[in-house]
Amino acid sequence: MIKKLLSSVREYKKDIILTPIYVTLETIFEILIPTLMAVLIDSGINPKNMSNILWIGLILVIAAILALLFGILAGRSAAISSSGFAKNLRHDLFYKVQKFSFSNIDKFSTSSIITRMTTDITNVQNAFQMLVRLAVRAPMMILFAMIFSFRIDAELSFIFVAIIPVLGTGLWFIMMNVHPIFKKVFRTYDTLNNIVQENLHGIRVVKSFTREAHEKEKFETISQSIFDNFSKAEKRLAFNMPLMQFCLYTSMLLLSWFGAKSIIASGNNPAIGLSTGELASLITYAMQILMSLMMLSMVVVMITISRASVERIVEILNEEVDLKNADKPIFNVENGAITFEKVSFSYTKNADKPVLHDINFSIKAGETVGIIGGTGSSKSSLIQLIPRLYDATEGKITVSGIDVRDYDLESLRNQVAVVLQKNILFSGTIKENLKWGNPNATDSEIIHACELAQADNFIRTFENQYDTYIEQGGTNVSGGQRQRLCIARALLKKPKIIILDDSTSAVDTKTDSLIRQAFRQEIPNTTKIIIAQRTSSVQDADKIIVMDDGSINAIGTHDELLKNCNIYREVYESQTRGGGLHE
Repeated sequence: MIKKLLSSVREYKKDIILTPIYVTLETIFEILIPTLMAVLIDSGINPKNMSNILWIGLILVIAAILALLFGILAGRSAAISSSGFAKNLRHDLFYKVQKFSFSNIDKFSTSSIITRMTTDITNVQNAFQMLVRLAVRAPMMILFAMIFSFRIDAELSFIFVAIIPVLGTGLWFIMMNVHPIFKKVFRTYDTLNNIVQENLHGIRVVKSFTREAHEKEKFETISQSIFDNFSKAEKRLAFNMPLMQFCLYTSMLLLSWFGAKSIIASGNNPAIGLSTGELASLITYAMQILMSLMMLSMVVVMITISRASVERIVEILNEEVDLKNADKPIFNVENGAITFEKVSFSYTKNADKPVLHDINFSIKAGETVGIIGGTGSSKSSLIQLIPRLYDATEGKITVSGIDVRDYDLESLRNQVAVVLQKNILFSGTIKENLKWGNPNATDSEIIHACELAQADNFIRTFENQYDTYIEQGGTNVSGGQRQRLCIARALLKKPKIIILDDSTSAVDTKTDSLIRQAFRQEIPNTTKIIIAQRTSSVQDADKIIVMDDGSINAIGTHDELLKNCNIYREVYESQTRGGGLHE
């Protein structure tokens, strides 16, 4: 797990290596200061030797300045390495998600991925910064301080040795009790983010149904849950400080008591006992040891908090992408001919019933094929197998006579343009959104694609026309306008296959007819698959596939299906009589 995280360090290795070097030098000079103070007291202040006071004082100042300098350098390199590590980790996490297939994405909610890329990575960054600096400094300070303390007085130094196990045992109990709570907190954060995201995305629905009070109650409930869990964790972590203070004050009292007795017994003579300067340096070393232990306890607390975050981040990094290229992938898609041979599909391996069962049909290159069926008949699931958004569980799908699993994924998807049911536009201008289809498209190509999609007319009504800014999700244009822009974006790809998944449901029948007419005239060699609820959208197709409960009920032309397919005839009659859509 740690090895997986450290692979994100990359170009910041230099700063990670420099940090402990700077910390070591800072620690060495800080360790020298109490010894120099003891010499200053015993050789300068007590005998009132001004020459020694000046020289030793000068050395003390130099040691303090160097300790400060190396401390600044250590802090700088630690900040650079931790920030760089977090940047790379965020990059790796985002890029891994981009490689996910739909089935991989289905394992993680959007809100959970966002929490992992924000809160969790911030926790890991803070812990990493502490580790590369404090986790090096504190043990080194304890070790050097103990060595210098034992050189001064071994018996008194055993006070520190006795205190350390007490503190270590206490910290271990705190850590073991707090970690499960933080794991639960971060899962609750996922739920909180999901509620906020869902509320903001559907704010118009919330307001139209006056459900603000209900949404507030949901938010308050989950916020209270986070508060309760954090309070529980913090109450247990709060024992850290009293434990530290107990160890600190106990060791200081014992050191002062036995140290003072030793000074009195020796008459302040360092040759036979402890001197005043040595006691002062021992007290300073005691403070350094105990402050270092306090730093270690902070590191332990931060690691405890971040451990749950690390597990959640590594969970995504370790996720195996289940759609991969063949060993020798094919990069060229000749045409848009499609064949389904005994295809079955399930979203999960242990599903009781397949979503698609025994699907068999063929589409010639350039044909227009309509797919119609009731809600839940798996129309969308069917077309998602063509560009390998999912892989078929059984059977084979071919494009231009080649199994889709043998194609290079990017090459295949570049030749299959899908306009999904949920039309998504991104924040940016209309032109920037359209160039998702072809980043190198010229203005004339963009305008032509919009004319085919019947989008040019309404774009011209905007003040800035193709430079009109689209808000996130396309909230400042209507549903029908969004659909036409998405169709234009797909056309710019100049694909071999274009799939419209109920993508004209928000436009009127005249505009729908004009779009289909433009398709026939302008892209005759492109295979066109139209999923629709309206029979008028597919009745002039070369063939129509009628789906029912994950299987093909019938295939034929409009006239043939009116004669031979009860489902199609019922849908057609209900719509031509002005009735509701067949469900």
